[in-house]
Amino acid sequence: MFIEKDLNISKAGIIEVIAGSMFSGKTEELIRRLRRAMIARQKVEIFKPKIDVRYSDREVVSHDDNSILSTPVENSGNIILLSGNVEVVGIDEAQFFDIGLIDVVNKLANAGMRIIIAGLDMDFNGKPFGPMPQLMAIADHITKVHAICVRCGSIAQFSHRLREKEQVVLLGEKEVYEPLCRSCFLITRH
Repeated sequence: MFIEKDLNISKAGIIEVIAGSMFSGKTEELIRRLRRAMIARQKVEIFKPKIDVRYSDREVVSHDDNSILSTPVENSGNIILLSGNVEVVGIDEAQFFDIGLIDVVNKLANAGMRIIIAGLDMDFNGKPFGPMPQLMAIADHITKVHAICVRCGSIAQFSHRLREKEQVVLLGEKEVYEPLCRSCFLITRH
């Protein structure tokens, strides 16, 4: 009978993805999970895209003003360089990272780390956003969180942009986006 030790296989890590629309609590859930890992005395490192300076240059901040210190990085390759000697890696706003994030996350998980990723699953057009679809495909666990539609009170899964801009990446908050359910989102498209 073979056992793991005999095969020289180390324990693999895990990939968790928290996905949803804006104002759905993705970052709040990411911070909650990372704080629990810290309470458990695990070595934690948190990353966010350098372009996300809405609330803070150095912190991941939720819409409810909860925050946790992070390392802003230019691209996904920096995450692998800065993740040595940690047990848990948190990544916020994953949709803003390059497609190389998928390989980075796989490598870290294969090296035994727990990876917790939060990001928008769809852009303002309702289309899959950045590397999020592929991250959800390789995830061991996916948590889909929802906001509340500001127009009818139903469960919202769309981030509707209030301003007419064509670029996909437009950083903003309640003055630029609102969460909508499918019905209300479709009404805005006509």
